[in-house]
Amino acid sequence: MLGNFSFHNPTKLYFGEDSLKYLNEELPKYGEAVQLIYGGGSIKRNGLYDEVVAILKANGKRIVEDGGVMPNPTAQKVREGVQIARENGVSLLLAVGGGSCCDYAKAVSVSVNCKEDPWDKYFMRYEEPDCEILPVGCVLTMAGTGSEMNGGSVITNRDMKLKIGHVFGDSVMPKFSILNPRYTMSLPMRQVTSGVYDIFNHICEQYFSGTDDNVSDDLAEALMKSVVRNSLVAVEDPQNYEARSNIMWAATWALNTLISRGKTTDWMVHMLGQAVGAYTDATHGLTLAAVSLPYYCHILPYGLQKFVRFAVNVWGVRPEGKSDEEIAHEGLAALQNWMRQIGVAVTLTDLGATPEMIEGIAKATIILKGGYKVLTRDEVIKILTESL
Repeated sequence: MLGNFSFHNPTKLYFGEDSLKYLNEELPKYGEAVQLIYGGGSIKRNGLYDEVVAILKANGKRIVEDGGVMPNPTAQKVREGVQIARENGVSLLLAVGGGSCCDYAKAVSVSVNCKEDPWDKYFMRYEEPDCEILPVGCVLTMAGTGSEMNGGSVITNRDMKLKIGHVFGDSVMPKFSILNPRYTMSLPMRQVTSGVYDIFNHICEQYFSGTDDNVSDDLAEALMKSVVRNSLVAVEDPQNYEARSNIMWAATWALNTLISRGKTTDWMVHMLGQAVGAYTDATHGLTLAAVSLPYYCHILPYGLQKFVRFAVNVWGVRPEGKSDEEIAHEGLAALQNWMRQIGVAVTLTDLGATPEMIEGIAKATIILKGGYKVLTRDEVIKILTESL
């Protein structure tokens, strides 16, 4: 039975090959100065930067540059972005890039008018903004995080070796997002498949919670099957537009709050993966891939029936003549086989973690209570060790 909930998502999406033209419809809603946020420069190499700049200039905007957003944006970078916005009287933060740029833009948006240190307020105390929030728009170039249609922002504090996400409310969600699957085709395949696993794990984190039979789980299963099917096509044919568009659309729906309705949700794989990222600066989706199977094997006995359902409904495991435990483990084996097929079956050792880091990573792991088993610190260490 679904519990009581509300659902509201204010982000307007423009999807498709000609979606960038709709930036012309959005820009007149905002003031003169636009802070143009992007990463390491790939948008300059593929020509997207020039396209966006031309549209901004055609709309009479003053462009304030804010490049160099790293894959795991830092608290220090957020402070730099805040300073840029304050000094230039910015009225719109336009993130052109992947989820990291979108996350970073949202962190800046709630910090420009904040009178306290944003890291302490938002990422240590998890408080909501009580100041004016700058609007954010996104032009997405990578499918994975779902940040284009949610209030989430994940920031790393390198000095403290912490990587923490804050899911802000509706007011922080992007005002608009532009999604053109063509923009994802210039990415290295390892980056694409890392994003694919991030999508899949977002769905799992919401699916593996609760024991009832509800619409949210039906939607989650359909999304998982779509991600698996289209990822295999994309790996074989990287320029397949249909596969890329389906992956991009699934990424948005995986984390725009829809399939979490009526669910407690379990984000422990993300807590483990983010702690690993704080120590190694490894790619987010790959940190999730490294820890997820050991984690799911660990909690399987506590949520056995959902893992059985996962095996049968997502992976097509035949249940005849098998125990529930055998069916559930066969489902996880199918998951692992798919991870190998797309190239994300990695270990923490592959990502630069060492046995000596495990205690620190465990200490940096935030323990949540929404899943089938609330982990002890010893269990966190055990799962991380098995992930090496």
